[in-house]
Amino acid sequence: MTSPHGEGTAHPHGAPSEGAERPASPHGKQFVKFSFFRVRDEFRAAPEADRVAAGKALVDLIERSSDRMLTRTYTTVGTRGDTDFMVWQVADDLHEIMDWTSAFLGSSLAPLIERPHSYLSMTMRSLYENPMHEGAANRERMRTEDSGAEYLFVYPMVKTRAWYELQREQRQEIMNEHIGIGHAYHNIKINTTYSYGLDDQEFVVAFEGDSPGEFLALVRDLRESVSSSYTERDTPMFTCRRMAPAELAAYCGLVPAER
Repeated sequence: MTSPHGEGTAHPHGAPSEGAERPASPHGKQFVKFSFFRVRDEFRAAPEADRVAAGKALVDLIERSSDRMLTRTYTTVGTRGDTDFMVWQVADDLHEIMDWTSAFLGSSLAPLIERPHSYLSMTMRSLYENPMHEGAANRERMRTEDSGAEYLFVYPMVKTRAWYELQREQRQEIMNEHIGIGHAYHNIKINTTYSYGLDDQEFVVAFEGDSPGEFLALVRDLRESVSSSYTERDTPMFTCRRMAPAELAAYCGLVPAER
């Protein structure tokens, strides 16, 4: 998708003069959904046959998503106490995401699996130039190629109002520093999506990589950047491990693991 975390939509030279026409922001292109799920504890005590049936129903539902949308699945077991797995979906039509969620709500899984976190966003061309990667700022759609990364680090983000009061040139300069820090971590790939008016957060940021330690170092370095002082909120943060649907069901305690 587009640039490092955080974008603004203010006029590039502050407030427009009276009668001046404000240029339109880039339009969103693809819909992106990050859905986090948790198997209810009481269901873990259910008979094995019931858990196996639920596991198969989950795999079938995820395969249905994969037939209609770009879909990737991750486990959060062992990284957070409030979620077990995450389904990452990208669609050209919001109806696809809504229809799939409706199918989940109408399935036998709905009473068994909670949804503690859910984030909706869209891909959009960045408002900022990326001097490190020519053309990256103009990317409007999700990369279709699979990075093969083992982990996905996800968090919603909101910028302060003071960020949007800065002139465009000031924000670009701050983002240049931010981009430069990220450029030092070549093994981490960023996906920035936008939620203005669609959900409570302004952005959802998802980093792909193979090393949680390397991502920790990146975020640590970003904390000292000027852009960090304009971040109002960037939690909760999720560390997600890539896992195929069938393996995911077993890992979450539905289908019994092989003995």
